[in-house]
Amino acid sequence: MRLDKIQISNFRNLAEVAISPARQLNVILGANGSGKSSILEAIHYLGFGRSFRTNRHQHVIQHQTDSFTVFCRAQLESGATTSLGYQRHRNGDILIRQDGESIKRVSDLVKLLPCQIFTPSSVEVIEGAPGLRRRFLDWGLFHVEQSYWPVSVKYQQLLKHRNALLRQSAEQRRTMIDDYWQASLANEGEVLSSLRKSFLNAIEPYIMANLSHFLPEFCLEISYHSGWEKGRSLADVLQENVHKDIRYGYTTSGPHKFDIRIKVDGLPAQDVLSRGQGRMLMAALLLAQAQYLQDQKQRGCVFLLDDIGAELDASKRQLFVEKLLETSAQIFITAIEEQQVAFIRNHEQMKLFHVEHGQVKEE
Repeated sequence: MRLDKIQISNFRNLAEVAISPARQLNVILGANGSGKSSILEAIHYLGFGRSFRTNRHQHVIQHQTDSFTVFCRAQLESGATTSLGYQRHRNGDILIRQDGESIKRVSDLVKLLPCQIFTPSSVEVIEGAPGLRRRFLDWGLFHVEQSYWPVSVKYQQLLKHRNALLRQSAEQRRTMIDDYWQASLANEGEVLSSLRKSFLNAIEPYIMANLSHFLPEFCLEISYHSGWEKGRSLADVLQENVHKDIRYGYTTSGPHKFDIRIKVDGLPAQDVLSRGQGRMLMAALLLAQAQYLQDQKQRGCVFLLDDIGAELDASKRQLFVEKLLETSAQIFITAIEEQQVAFIRNHEQMKLFHVEHGQVKEE
């Protein structure tokens, strides 16, 4: 999907903004606080149904207004056009529409627009908690594997039920030992784990190929930790851990504990790589998902690159963007000054936008 028109209303310092982006490369220039990152944040709502900067949507809505709206007209891979609209109110109400018809689930919106975000804080996926790496991998699974989402939803429902039972009285907990609940959770967990492992194996060659360009001086190794003891069935582990789980009040093993382990020259990546090198590793991971999506589904991503000049030298910035363009991605880049992205002048399918005090002008 490519965005042909974007309209933003009452979003942070963007009162009314309308742009017609290029099919490939779009650069948004402006000083800090001008509103350039807010444009990416608004697009992010169309691809994720949430912000990448805050968990409190009220902070996004412009002062003295009741709601914000993000609208786009887009071209699908089939060549057909569609329109998407996302509106969120201060009271939490959400209105999502496609071609005038209401969309009830955010997941249905996310499915329409494969969107990735790359910011200076993206390196936290490598350095931070396992949940960030699960979210990274699950994004790709969601867009390429049709069976993933229902399995994931079912597993989370069963896990929530088991955790609730673990915190109940002994009498109420008896149903937890019932074969149905244990077997259902174990079965869905095994399927979910298998999907993740297969997907990681599928994108690993892409990751390694990217790293040969991005970080050729290092030898990297990627491994998968399922979230329970290797070589054992989840059903056996759940049964064995019942009393421990009761003591803690939650399920201690399962795919909700899964993690990706990344080592550089035999050591944890976060202990070896500089901040800039960590960003290039993250770029290789994100690019691998875009490449796989293009190869498997012939779908291009919308890529949002915020503050691309931070901790990346000019050659690495250009290399990352060039590789993204090879995947048919539509790219939106923010930068403080054009010098940070001087290479953009080599591209015909490019537009340059200047942002100042929430006002946007196309060059």
